Amino acid sequence: MYNILYHVRGYGERLSLRPATQSSSLMSPLEIIHQLASESAVVVFSVSSCCMCHVVKRLFCGLGVNPTVYELDEEHSDKEIEKALLRLLGGSPSVPAIFVGGKLVGGLDRVMASHINGSLVPLLKEAGALWL
Repeated sequence: MYNILYHVRGYGERLSLRPATQSSSLMSPLEIIHQLASESAVVVFSVSSCCMCHVVKRLFCGLGVNPTVYELDEEHSDKEIEKALLRLLGGSPSVPAIFVGGKLVGGLDRVMASHINGSLVPLLKEAGALWL
């Protein structure tokens, strides 16, 4: 059970998860991930001390995108969400995990490859994260 706490600082909307203390709907970690990923045009699941997470957040900001960032290590360690992300990413590192338009793009390697081959900006425009 999780309550979603909203904190705005830094890269756009930066959010963290905290275990529910009162009644909340029972959701699996995968359901939580899919719900959170569908709420914004660009969502990054991150760990604040991860250099790859920092790189992807800086890339998006440099492109003019303000991603919604879920810092999994703030407030408490959320291992269940990280395990679910690891399964979604097929065993590659669980963070950063990037969703654009509610769909999993992948980790930093996939985002950088999309940026280099020119497909990232159109994807961001299609999701409504960029207007230019």
